Amino acid sequence: MTEPVPPDFPLEAGPERPAGGVILRGTPVAPGLAVGSIHRKDYELDNASLDRIPREAVEGELNRFHTALVDARAQLADLKEKLVGKVPVEDARILDVHVAYLKDSVFHSDVENLILNERLCLEAAIAKVIGDFDRIFKLVQNETLRERAVDLRDVGIRVLRHLEKNRSATVERPERPKDYVLAAKELSIVDMFNLAGEHVLGILTEAGSLTSHAAILARSMRIPTLTAVPGLLEAVNEGDFVILDASEGLARINPDEVVRAQYREPAAEAPAPEAGDGWSASEARTEDGVEIRLFASCGNLPEVQAARAQGVEAIGVYRTELLFLVDREPPTADALHQHYLAVVNAAGVPVTFRLLHADSGMGLAYLHESREPNPALGRSGMRALLSRELVLRRQLAA
Repeated sequence: MTEPVPPDFPLEAGPERPAGGVILRGTPVAPGLAVGSIHRKDYELDNASLDRIPREAVEGELNRFHTALVDARAQLADLKEKLVGKVPVEDARILDVHVAYLKDSVFHSDVENLILNERLCLEAAIAKVIGDFDRIFKLVQNETLRERAVDLRDVGIRVLRHLEKNRSATVERPERPKDYVLAAKELSIVDMFNLAGEHVLGILTEAGSLTSHAAILARSMRIPTLTAVPGLLEAVNEGDFVILDASEGLARINPDEVVRAQYREPAAEAPAPEAGDGWSASEARTEDGVEIRLFASCGNLPEVQAARAQGVEAIGVYRTELLFLVDREPPTADALHQHYLAVVNAAGVPVTFRLLHADSGMGLAYLHESREPNPALGRSGMRALLSRELVLRRQLAA
């Protein structure tokens, strides 16, 4: 029988290879357990065609571009509608950022110029524009700009996929599982949702940010997600069996049947988020008889709903950073008020809200002009808010 991995198993770069299969470790973004087959998503921008086109084909390429933009905007509108009631309204607004990029005149003109002047095919023009932005933004020590690069890359990939879908299929593609655990280079909104009836059970990525738009949506939709997994794409192949335990921060690739059986049963019998088992209602006391009151710590509506399902008597702290991470501009007082009201209504018990606690490493330009050498020891919390009274007053008013 495979011996369990001890809690203090050493953290090493790359995969470990115990008898139960390859074990990969990473940073949990959204907790949970997912058991299923791997579906790899390779980086489309690296694989885009680099063909050049004759002069007479330029107009056709420009028409393809604008048709793909219309299709991508329609897909985002459809997706946003499907998310109504499934994720908080403020989280769904993240998709508006992608719609804005699809309408961005700079993006349009850069792609069109490459088609007109360098006679690049549309796929090559999009890949070059997105790649150039990606390299520039990643050189900047600013988390907000880096997230903008990720969003723009997602938009480019979405357009490329529409082009691929609209092209007549001449190559037979291997069939992939309907339900799968996604393995990709970076955490991406475009890979989290699709309209083909497939279900993403969980997500594994080599890179990604805990504060990215994709991470926020993964948490809201309770998709078990593990990021910053070294050596991921070298260690997994299409169709590999994986046990993703995002709560523990590890993934087991192709474990033996004994290990699979240990995980399959809990995954199959796990209660729905609404069906709490009442463990939190049990009396808790120390050995000398002191009563311990159990409160919840939450940072979004799904966590509040899960806490309520478990019957906790209060939300001891609600972290308010979420709305400030969704957009590049600070949320309005009305948006904050609506969100806090939704939290209170969902909780059904007393809630203690913590004011925004953001250091300069979080890339909020309206709160910090630049990143400090050591953000954790720099200006954050109330010290940062007192230097930006408008942000503080909005929170207090809400």
